[in-house]
Amino acid sequence: MPSKTTPKTTAAKSPARKAVAKASTPAGFQAPPDIGRVDADTLAALMRADHGDPFAVLGMHHTGTALVARALLPMAERVELLDVLDRCLCELTRQDGSDLFTGAIPRRRNPFAYRLRVQWRAHDGQPAHTTELEDPYRFPALITEADIYLLAEGTHHRPYEWLGAHLNTVDGVAGTRFAVWAPSARRVSVVGNFNQWDGRRHMMRLRHECGVWEVFVPQVGEGDLYKFEMLGADGAVHSKADPFAFRAEIRPQTASVVQRLLPGVAISEQRQRANALDAPISVYEVHLGSWKRKDDGQGTGGTEWLTYRELAEQLVPYVRDMGFTHIELLPIHEHPFDGSWGYQPTGLYAPTSRFGTPWDFRAFVDAAHEAGLGVILDWVPAHFPTDAFGLANFDGTHLYEHADPREGFHQDWNTLIYNFGRAEVRNYLVGNALYWIERFGIDGLRVDAVASMLYRDYSRKHGEWIPNKDGGRENLEAIEFLRRVNHIVGTQRPEAMTVAEESTAFPMVTRPPSPDLQSGGLGFHFKWNMGWMNDTLSYFACDPLYRKYHHDQIRFSLMYAFSENFLLPLSHDEVVHGKGSLLQKMPGDEWQKFANLRAYYGFMWGHPGKKLLFMGCEFGQNTEWNADASLPWHLLERPLHSGVQRLVRDLNAVLRHYPALHQRDVSADGFAWINHSDAEHSVLVFERRAANGQRVVVISSLTPVVHRGWRIGVPTAGVWRELINTDLSVYGGSGVGNGLMHSEPIAWHGQEQSITVTLPPLATLMLVCD
Repeated sequence: MPSKTTPKTTAAKSPARKAVAKASTPAGFQAPPDIGRVDADTLAALMRADHGDPFAVLGMHHTGTALVARALLPMAERVELLDVLDRCLCELTRQDGSDLFTGAIPRRRNPFAYRLRVQWRAHDGQPAHTTELEDPYRFPALITEADIYLLAEGTHHRPYEWLGAHLNTVDGVAGTRFAVWAPSARRVSVVGNFNQWDGRRHMMRLRHECGVWEVFVPQVGEGDLYKFEMLGADGAVHSKADPFAFRAEIRPQTASVVQRLLPGVAISEQRQRANALDAPISVYEVHLGSWKRKDDGQGTGGTEWLTYRELAEQLVPYVRDMGFTHIELLPIHEHPFDGSWGYQPTGLYAPTSRFGTPWDFRAFVDAAHEAGLGVILDWVPAHFPTDAFGLANFDGTHLYEHADPREGFHQDWNTLIYNFGRAEVRNYLVGNALYWIERFGIDGLRVDAVASMLYRDYSRKHGEWIPNKDGGRENLEAIEFLRRVNHIVGTQRPEAMTVAEESTAFPMVTRPPSPDLQSGGLGFHFKWNMGWMNDTLSYFACDPLYRKYHHDQIRFSLMYAFSENFLLPLSHDEVVHGKGSLLQKMPGDEWQKFANLRAYYGFMWGHPGKKLLFMGCEFGQNTEWNADASLPWHLLERPLHSGVQRLVRDLNAVLRHYPALHQRDVSADGFAWINHSDAEHSVLVFERRAANGQRVVVISSLTPVVHRGWRIGVPTAGVWRELINTDLSVYGGSGVGNGLMHSEPIAWHGQEQSITVTLPPLATLMLVCD
């Protein structure tokens, strides 16, 4: 049946028009009998869509003194071959009652300048009608030899520029160039709403050098739906979404959507400075589907998602006004299951259509940049779901995943693990990392589940995993992949950062790899400090009466704080699956819970390392995160919740303004203990240092007791004042605080100068000397 995008539909021609049209064929030309016929096996293979090289049969071909045209057009009644002036060169005849039409014309100067006029039978409620269309089999292969070589080698940094669906104009004809890597498939077709999803209409050409199939389909445009239909090596027909699709249908539909490749984004020195190791970095982690929903008039936030553009208007200014420096998005790759939060993607190159188009998402990122914010994406290269329309068993073989489930199946998530030892798979993932940075302006990638990638025995019992070539448990191929992706991102797009969610003691995660990528570090810019998170949450959940017995928990992180470039995460993982909200984890009555949470935030912002806070935590959400509903914004009507929000805003302001709190986050010379041994009173005192000599002293007093006249050593003489006091009444505290504090030449805590302070209950102070 004809394409819905076919431009010309005409009524059946009169006999007089036919006679005039046929005048373009030279008089006296007589095609040899059966010149265009194919043998029975070939015809049967074409009709079954089981022909491995359709370009060798279909289209225009030289045969002796004639040109033979063949077109496979199911549901066609009559087919004419036209020249560029729409004059009929000949009528093609049906072979043996099949859908293959053949004919011959004399040799001509430009044999591939022709079109087809097709009269279609009535079908599926559509009346009989006639259309004129371009023959996809008259166009040459379009992927260049240089790109074929790089794709075959697995070193093409931007495979997305050639694979997938790309709008193109060839010989003045507009259409879409399709290409897919499926080296073991016996036949591949592109099917869609432009060919009635019929795999016989647009069978593709195999580029044997690299296992890529390609075809240019005229008159297919932006917004058309498509999939790749494959006769796999296993003999089964597989209907697959495009791994490189730039856009996809919203679930439960699974087709890919033709989408123009977005123009590139220039390298930004400003964004590079904002992502630097010495920059203030405070990240607001967001799940776009549940940050806020459209108002339903009931005060509950509604059930309809905000679009990317609405989020640009609402989320971006909120994050800016809260003083955060970056927004981190839970995965926005297309994914079929809402409950995965995006961590089981089937469309790694497609921003989810739940919230709009790729252009809409680009507008969101642009709005963030205009507001001075960076955008970090959660990126999932560790595994993918088993959905039949996705990468699993892609061409009838285990193409993207390992064949052996001891290597290729993730038992925790029931997902498949990428085969990082395959060059083309690594290329697919490395290209994806560059794609988000280069085409959307993404400032960083937070790489999910790195620990599961590093070890072959991750979450496996004895006998459930296969050792590496050296007999060890390390996944050497995944390690080499991580080094490669970090190296390429770092050299190709130096403005972007990569962040590892890694929970083990694997060494040198944030140290550079060797030039040959075979040794050295993994090359991440930052690593989540999961040890800090676990220890501090455990400590603050403890009743203050017993904290003196757990003093090592609160100070242990400083034993290794500079072994990596750390980011301190209080992420979505800590407020789901029955863990409760951060506020619910705190001990005591309501006032003490809020005081503990405020003191915790003060300690976190004073501690070396970049910061990350999940949405809702900034105002003390009192229930566990629900991904199916809006955050409980009504809580801000209560002073204790709005007080926490104001504290977080002030902590971010202080972090940005005082280099001592961020400039040397990853360097030991930016921190020094003043007193870490007072377990009896659960008091900690330390200083943060900047390169210009600036000092900020941080004091955490973590029992519900006021201590007056408390002497602490300070690093410089002068007048000290509070930058932050988490017990201020404007934050919901008791209002215990200090005025100006003049230092005295009394040696204390190893310092030559000291001051006396009042320590509020369950509070953190930050002091600066003017």
